[in-house]
Amino acid sequence: MKELAASIAHNETGTFAGVPILLKNFTQEIKNEPMTSGSKGFLNYKAEEDSHIVSKIKETGVTVLGQTNVPELALMGITEPAHYGPTRNPWNTNHTPGGSSGGSAAAVAAGMVPIAGGNDGGGSIRIPASFCGLFGFKPSRGRTPVGRKLGRQMQGASVDHVLTRSVRDSALMLDLLKGHEKGAAFHAPPFESTYFECMQKGFNKPLRIAYSTKSPINTEVHPENKEAVVKTVKLLESMGHHLEEKDAPVDGKKIANSFITLYFGEVAATLATMGEFLGRKVKYNDVEPTTWLLGLLGKATTAEEWVLSIREWDKAAYSMEDFHETYDFYVTPTTAFPPSKIGELDPTPSEKLMISIFGQLRLAGFIKKMGLIDQLVENSLKRTPFTQLGNLTGQPAMSVPLHQTTDGLPIGVQFMAANGREDQLFQMAGILEQSELWIDIKTNPMFNY
Repeated sequence: MKELAASIAHNETGTFAGVPILLKNFTQEIKNEPMTSGSKGFLNYKAEEDSHIVSKIKETGVTVLGQTNVPELALMGITEPAHYGPTRNPWNTNHTPGGSSGGSAAAVAAGMVPIAGGNDGGGSIRIPASFCGLFGFKPSRGRTPVGRKLGRQMQGASVDHVLTRSVRDSALMLDLLKGHEKGAAFHAPPFESTYFECMQKGFNKPLRIAYSTKSPINTEVHPENKEAVVKTVKLLESMGHHLEEKDAPVDGKKIANSFITLYFGEVAATLATMGEFLGRKVKYNDVEPTTWLLGLLGKATTAEEWVLSIREWDKAAYSMEDFHETYDFYVTPTTAFPPSKIGELDPTPSEKLMISIFGQLRLAGFIKKMGLIDQLVENSLKRTPFTQLGNLTGQPAMSVPLHQTTDGLPIGVQFMAANGREDQLFQMAGILEQSELWIDIKTNPMFNY
C-alpha cells in the first residue's frame, strides 16, 4: 500500500490538484507499477521509476488512478489486444474507440475521468479523439519529455500529451508539460507565452487555409469523413478566411512506406528488448501473430532501406515548412472512415493462416521479395492515411470534434500547422469550440460524469 500511495502522490497545489487522470499503458511508466504495453510478453514487467512525462504530469497536481488499455505494443489504430480484450466506444459499444490511445479516449468519452494520457506516433491521440468526440492534440516533436530510457520515441515520430473534452484542459496541460529536456534528441522551437492565453484569442486577420479530402495513398475516403471537412470549410469561409483545396506537397505513398518501415524496425527492436526482459529469445507464442510478423519484417529490413526511409521524413518536413509559409493551416479528415465495429478489422481465416505460416517459418524475406509490402501498407493505413504526415515531419496537429455520422458516431477534422506553432492551433481550436459544429460530449446518452 505504501508503494501504491507513493506512485499516485501528487502536488496538492498544482493547476490540476485533485483532478483524476488515467495514463496510457505504453511508455508512461509509473514507478513500481506494471507496464505491459498490451502484451503478455511484458506481463511481469514493473517500472523502476517514473518516466519523465509521468513526473511532469504528477507535478500538475493530478491524481493518477491507473492505466488504460492499448493494442499490443500500441501498434494499431484500434484497441483490441488479444490478451486483454477490446475497449469499446462509449458512443456505441459495438464500435472501436480507435487506437492506440483507445483506452484513454474511451475513459474520457465515458466520463470516467476528464483527462487521460496518450502518445501519438502515427495518429494515436488524434484517431481515438476523432472516434470518441474528443479534442486530441499532438504537439511538435520535442515539445514534451520522452525520457528516461529514451532520447527519442519512435525515432522522433512519437510525442506524449493528453486527450480531453475541452480545449482549455489540453492547453493548460501542455503549458505545464512543455520545456527543454536535457538529453533528449529533439527540442521544439521555444515558446514563451502560454497556450491557455492563445486559445482565448481570435485572429486579427483572415487566414489562408489549404484543405483536402483525398487520401494521400489514393484509397477510398468515406462520404461522412469528406462531409466533416466540407462543413468545416464552409464555417471557416463564413468567418472570412481564405480556403483553397490543395493537397500537401509530399508523396503520400513514400510517406506511408517510410512510416511502415519505421514500424518494422521499432517492433523488431521492442521484441529484442522483450527478450532481454524475459532472459531468453522471444517465441512466436509470446506475442500476437501480426506483431511477430512485423518483427520479422523489421529484421529483414536493411540499414540502407532504413536510412532512405528517414530521408523521406526530412524531405517531407522541408516541403511542409515551405507549404506553411503560404498556408496557416492544412485541413483534412482525421481518418478516412468512421469507427469500425469491434472485430471488423480482424484478419480473415485465410489471412490468419498466411500470417501463421509466414511467421512460424520466418518467411519475412519472402514477403518482401514477392512485393507484398505495398499491399501491407495499403491494408494497414487505408482507414487512417492522414495522420502519419505530422509524425514524420514533426509538425503539430489536432483532431477537433466537428461532425457526427447519421447513426451518431463522432468524426474529427484534422488541422496541421508549421513546426512550433501549437499557439495557432490552440487559437483555432478555441474559436471552433464555440461554433455550432463542435460536438458536446454530454449529448451522448452514455456519458456519465
